[in-house]
Amino acid sequence: MIIGYSDVTALHAAVQRKCRLVTYHGPTARETLTDFSRDSLRRAVVEQTDSCGVAPKAREINAGFAEGRLVGGNLAVLTSLCGTPFAPDLSDGILILEDINEPVYRIDRMLQQLKLAGALNGCRGIAFGECVKCPDDAGGGDRPFDEVLGEIAHELGVPCLAGIPVGHIAEQWTIPLGAMAKLDTANRSLTVTSYKS
Repeated sequence: MIIGYSDVTALHAAVQRKCRLVTYHGPTARETLTDFSRDSLRRAVVEQTDSCGVAPKAREINAGFAEGRLVGGNLAVLTSLCGTPFAPDLSDGILILEDINEPVYRIDRMLQQLKLAGALNGCRGIAFGECVKCPDDAGGGDRPFDEVLGEIAHELGVPCLAGIPVGHIAEQWTIPLGAMAKLDTANRSLTVTSYKS
């Protein structure tokens, strides 16, 4: 099993592009697992059932419902893979994103890069996890994170949530990248439906 997040996104992307196998965006072995994270990891890797669910603290950025293949990972790594043979195919996907230490103006730039490169063509939905230490006011025009993310979601015409339990946080879902899922912004839920893409 390939399990990890952040920089491990490069491995997830390469495996998705070349092999179409399920890999797991989740906690690494060096971390202490909370009960929440352990439960999600077990459901994903051992049981292959729904490892996500309702995220009560998530914010509805653009309303809607989508079904698709789970794709994505760390935004900065995904952006750096644009134009390479290892850039993942995001079409027909529910795009899972997270990042750390990126001011909002850089988040904006990376999302625009993915959009302008055509990487987001056919994307069916976006679920952004925690953007840890991503200040709104770090020299980029003082645009709030939700506004930047909403702009992309509106332009793509896709449902979008922010603040799901994914990323550089103690309590996180294990996301089976390559599996099929449903995103429902009204319920603030992400539901894994099948481990076969």
